[in-house]
Amino acid sequence: MSTQANTSKVAIVTGASRGIGASIARRLAGEGIAVVVNYAGRAADANAVVEEITAAGGRATAIQADVAVPAQVAAMFDQTITLFGGVDILVNNAGVMQPGLVNLVDTDDALFDRLVAINLKGTFNTLRIAAKKLRQGGRIVNFSSSIQALALPGYSVYAATKAAVETMTNIFAKELRGRNITVNAVAPGPTATELFLKDKTPEQIERLAKMPPLERLGQADDIAEVVAFLVGSGASWIDGQTIRANGGIV
Repeated sequence: MSTQANTSKVAIVTGASRGIGASIARRLAGEGIAVVVNYAGRAADANAVVEEITAAGGRATAIQADVAVPAQVAAMFDQTITLFGGVDILVNNAGVMQPGLVNLVDTDDALFDRLVAINLKGTFNTLRIAAKKLRQGGRIVNFSSSIQALALPGYSVYAATKAAVETMTNIFAKELRGRNITVNAVAPGPTATELFLKDKTPEQIERLAKMPPLERLGQADDIAEVVAFLVGSGASWIDGQTIRANGGIV
């Protein structure tokens, strides 16, 4: 997509205060797209991303909203429309991981509820609003994980939330028939972000880095490039799909 053609496009990127979300926000802003940097609790980090984008000549604002709370999601969309005139792109990047490996039998109610509330219900909440608020010809990119396809022990509930996101992606694309809105998902493999590295030993990180044939961890910018492609004109014939950006790990 050319920068000139995107000066009127508006994107909401959830969980964009750091990691993959921040990289996506910067990448889309570089294409001339106005970006809402959504955050739940890291206001300083989100504002730093906005400052970086605006310093480079882009348009961005930070909006606080917990994606697990429907009223906050609705308010975020309304604020975006007030500020920028509409919404064309939704990137559902917000998500949480578990503290290391947790077998299903050891998963307590609090962890289960948190994973489902943010990873699954959070995506549901934004999709439900996007169905009514996204402009004709819009783009939606959800986030799954290659953990879902790897089916590694210790990730049962986390992987289940991502499997549900992939299913919703495929069905939601069909439900938006006639709107010229594409709905796809990205499933990153092991990616060197703060969220991924937290609670992992150096040995676990090294093992995961060696699993893909390309023998490295992904970088946040690797994933941002895939998202930029999916929201661009070159991906207009891709709909209802999950793209596994994982270096060939699965």
